[in-house]
Amino acid sequence: MLIVGIAGGTGSGKTTVVNKVMAAFPDNEVTMIPQDSYYRDNRALPPEERQNINFDHPDSIEFTLLVEHLKLLRMGKSIEMPAYSYLTCLRSEETVKIKPCRVVVVEGILILYDKGLRDMFDLKVFVDADADDRLGRVIQRDIVERGRSLANVLERYHKTVKPSHLQFIEPSKRYADIVIPGGGENIAGIEVLISIIEKHLLNSKS
Repeated sequence: MLIVGIAGGTGSGKTTVVNKVMAAFPDNEVTMIPQDSYYRDNRALPPEERQNINFDHPDSIEFTLLVEHLKLLRMGKSIEMPAYSYLTCLRSEETVKIKPCRVVVVEGILILYDKGLRDMFDLKVFVDADADDRLGRVIQRDIVERGRSLANVLERYHKTVKPSHLQFIEPSKRYADIVIPGGGENIAGIEVLISIIEKHLLNSKS
C-alpha cells in the first residue's frame, strides 16, 4: 500500500489535484481520505460558540484517530471514517466504510504538520498557490458551500485562516517530497505525481 499525503493552504487547489489523481486510476485502486472528516466533534459547545472554531488550527483535528485508521488500512482492515458537517460543526452518527486500497490519498491543510501522521506517508505533496488566489477560492467556496456572508468570510480569513496558514501550514511545506506550485492548474506537476503513483502500482504487480 502506498499512502500519499497532499497538503496545502485553504483554497490552494488541493481538491483539484486530488480529483485529477483519482480520475487517472480505476476506482478500486485508489481511495481518498479527507482530513476534514477528522475534525473533532464539538457537541459540547453551544451552537453560537461552534461558529468561532478555528478550523485551521491543529487542535481542531483528531490526528490520533486518523493515524490509527491509516495503520488499520495498511494492515488490510477496513475502517469506519467519521462524517463531519461544517454547517453544524458536528460529526454525524453515521460513518463511511473505507476498504483497504493499493493507494490511499490523504488530503488536508494540516496533514504535514503532525509528525505522527507525517510519518505514515510514503509520499508527501504540498500544493502551493498565491495568497490572493487562495482567498478568492475561499470566498467562493464558503459563500456557496457553507452559507457564509462575504463579511463573515473576510473576518475569518484575517482572524484565523491567514495567521494559522503562516504559523502552521506554510512551514510544513519543508517536509514535502514534491511541491506543486500554481495549485490545480499545474498540469505538469500533477502528471509527475500521477506517474510516481503509476510506477508504484506497476512495481507492486510485478
